[in-house]
Amino acid sequence: MAVLVFRHVPFEPLGRIADALDSHGMEWRYLDLWQTPEGDLQVEQAQALVFMGGPMSVNDGLPWLREEERCIVRAISSGVPVLGICLGAQLLAKCLGSRVYPMGHKEIGWYPIRLREAARSDPLFGELRRTETVFHWHGETFGLPEGAEWLAESDLCPHQAFRCGSYLYGLQFHPEVTPEIISSWCVEDMNCGDPRETEGPPDPEAHQTRMREIAAHLFGRWCDLVATR
Repeated sequence: MAVLVFRHVPFEPLGRIADALDSHGMEWRYLDLWQTPEGDLQVEQAQALVFMGGPMSVNDGLPWLREEERCIVRAISSGVPVLGICLGAQLLAKCLGSRVYPMGHKEIGWYPIRLREAARSDPLFGELRRTETVFHWHGETFGLPEGAEWLAESDLCPHQAFRCGSYLYGLQFHPEVTPEIISSWCVEDMNCGDPRETEGPPDPEAHQTRMREIAAHLFGRWCDLVATR
């Protein structure tokens, strides 16, 4: 079994999630359905599914996004762990019945998130600080899925993280990014208009020491959780 990673653009890779998977000896592979459609994906046989970010919207009429949603629904019904990052979290929330919609103001750069009470007993978030500064790059958000544990919030975007059941996690923020990934986003044609709507391009090196620690903790714990399934 392998971890299947659904990538939406080549410049949004696994980043530090790959470090955690590799250190846990977990096999993984990218699926780029927008570029290379695959046949019947045996998602029920996967060790876990990871859905990365991207500049598109879950509400766009893209056939390959609908295929990803079908994969998520099948994973949920089969008990396969799912981790969604940014766009991936929005896809997961949509499949769990929530609405995804534009925010009043894009959240791009380094902003604090606050952990909620439910995070104290969460396997991934329980040992993090009550407030952490993390990286964001998104202009849409989602409603909290029914029955989900609301784990983290920010001033601009209330729903920053949730867990549904034991194995479904959605993170709106980007703990996976490295300075190199952030730098690449700032020059991508698909993204170039985004920083102009905020305070300008973010500093790729800011907060990276703590970000490495957060990523190692969150994704290491997620790998531990997947391994126990």
